[in-house]
Amino acid sequence: MPSFDITSEVDQQEIRNAVDQATREVVNRFDFKNTDPSIELTETSITLKCSTEDRLAALRQVLEEKMVKRGVSLKALDYGTVEEASGATARQVVTLVAGINSDKAKQINKFIKENGPKGVQSQTQGEQIRVTAKKRDALQDVINACKEHDFDIPLQFGNFRD
Repeated sequence: MPSFDITSEVDQQEIRNAVDQATREVVNRFDFKNTDPSIELTETSITLKCSTEDRLAALRQVLEEKMVKRGVSLKALDYGTVEEASGATARQVVTLVAGINSDKAKQINKFIKENGPKGVQSQTQGEQIRVTAKKRDALQDVINACKEHDFDIPLQFGNFRD
């Protein structure tokens, strides 16, 4: 029985490269002089710091440009609120969204059952969803429907088997 998996992952290496490129650009740009900008990457988040909120917004824009150039979906970034940090600086924490949580899995399963062709089944397996059908064409229809619908997380379709 043909099947495929729906996952939501981010490429840590591409994120690291995008953060490095953004940091290099910000250090050399004139509009960031004397604003003390910094971008700090951890395993699950990115912390943006700058002297003012408008410079923080510009810093976020530079980061987003580099993410797009590296092929990282902006849906993988979940922006927190802008906080006032010590030393009269602004800080924002950007959480990296990876994996499909149970609420999103239920939403995707419901969408597949409502919009998918007859005979398509989906089930949650940890942080991924396995979709099976009797015909390959039905699975391709499900992939196209999921690509067109916005689930607010980046989706990858892989492990296609006949």
